[in-house]
Amino acid sequence: MPQMLRPPSVGPIVGHTTDTRVRLWIRAADIPDLRTVGVAALYEWGRSEPREVRYFRLHREYDRTGTVDFEGLKPDTRYTARMGSVTVDSLDSELIVEDEEVFERLPKDLKVWKEDFLRLDPEVSEATFTTNPSAAQGGFSFLMGSCRYPGLMGQSKRSDEIFQAMYRHVELARSETALPPRFVLMMGDQIYADKLNRTLPMGRADTWREFQERYVEAFTTPYIRQLMRSVPTYMILDDHEIEDNWVQSRLKDALKRDLFHNAIRAYMSYQWVHGPRNFDKRIHYSFDYAQVPFFVLDGRTQRIRDDDDGSLRGNHLLGYPAKSSAPGFKGQLDQFCDWLVEMQAQRGNVPKFVVSAGVFAPNDVGSRGGNGGGSDSWPAFPETRRRVLRTIVDNGVQNVVFLSGDIHCSNVSELYFEKKRGGKLPLKAFSIVSSAFYWPFPFADGDPLGLVHDSKAEEDGFDVNGSVTMHYTTRGFEQDDNFTHVTYDMARNALVVQNYNRKGTALNGPNELKLAAR
Repeated sequence: MPQMLRPPSVGPIVGHTTDTRVRLWIRAADIPDLRTVGVAALYEWGRSEPREVRYFRLHREYDRTGTVDFEGLKPDTRYTARMGSVTVDSLDSELIVEDEEVFERLPKDLKVWKEDFLRLDPEVSEATFTTNPSAAQGGFSFLMGSCRYPGLMGQSKRSDEIFQAMYRHVELARSETALPPRFVLMMGDQIYADKLNRTLPMGRADTWREFQERYVEAFTTPYIRQLMRSVPTYMILDDHEIEDNWVQSRLKDALKRDLFHNAIRAYMSYQWVHGPRNFDKRIHYSFDYAQVPFFVLDGRTQRIRDDDDGSLRGNHLLGYPAKSSAPGFKGQLDQFCDWLVEMQAQRGNVPKFVVSAGVFAPNDVGSRGGNGGGSDSWPAFPETRRRVLRTIVDNGVQNVVFLSGDIHCSNVSELYFEKKRGGKLPLKAFSIVSSAFYWPFPFADGDPLGLVHDSKAEEDGFDVNGSVTMHYTTRGFEQDDNFTHVTYDMARNALVVQNYNRKGTALNGPNELKLAAR
């Protein structure tokens, strides 16, 4: 019988993973405009007989991408999956047909695909993953980074190089360390839809097909493909998935609105869909790793700038806040602040990790002292920043850890809160910045000397509520292309932060951040 199962054209990607389930993603093979069904087989580690085989749809409107969930898995257990696609060409491609009807045209005994799976090239069809433990015994670690410039004039191999180092780092750590990395956070600018900038048409994506091409180009280089099929990967967008320094007001322009719709359709097909998707179709989301909480902010698509008067009061980084006249409607800011309070009440002083593509701290020197109008990050949105910090201060939310990228300069900051009449509050918060995976122009931005290092000495304190000021100190600057390994060491009650260059060599550090007592 001829081979019917085709390997994926992109993927597999191991997405949202818990102690009992996993979400896996692929893009189908490049074929004519026919209905496409994904077929996935799950194997116990080292076994050749499938534990389970599933069909799932790969819809044309999402560029024939899709996900399949396997549930009822064992905690802290390693599995393998094989994935491919098959076309169904006996139906009118113009008709809307439910998934179940399409599946009816396929073999009921899914194990008939067993031999086809074994014929697929594992380099492009196989995913491996380990489910989460049910509790963080001793702690855990993860990798993070952002900003992968695609490279120009033959530099694509260089832009892919760091992912080989990340993969090797994970594999080596599995055999040599007690707390190997369990997942990867990619915190924005996974693609550059505008390779130069939004004002130059060369290399700029405008159409759906051009955005699709950017993702295929980015996600099929060999080393990132190897990494994403081997480690659960969580993603969030920043501006370059749409357009440089994107803000909501550009939607008033019809051409920009079309660009945004194409960009977000591509983003949701290639990045969002394999995440937790637990706020309906909102882009922000939350997840737990072994009862340690993460909240991933969408600081880009809901960003509102109305600072023509210079006051910055009309700027909102996470969308408009809730209004008392509509109590049933909560925006992202309210959901996030509620989450902070709830996690402190439920989990106590465990770290509460917050992924924000834009940097919470440090500020650039041009934005210090409240002069944030020229910033593309938190300093330009003081009301959003104040609401978050007041939530932390008023509710005693300990050990909030902001994880960010964007600025092409890695660093760590310790935040503290000081009463204006003297004395510090017993609150700790932190900021860890990791950037860039690949940025060939270090002379253009990312200069550590252009950032505030000590907010008190450099007059960059931030008023929280009239009586409390947030300050920070920053260290561990690194401008080379790098990724960051963050370890939550429960025995030492600390976060250990170590940067690695694109060859996998440790850079400076490590930097230890001592947490408030559990």
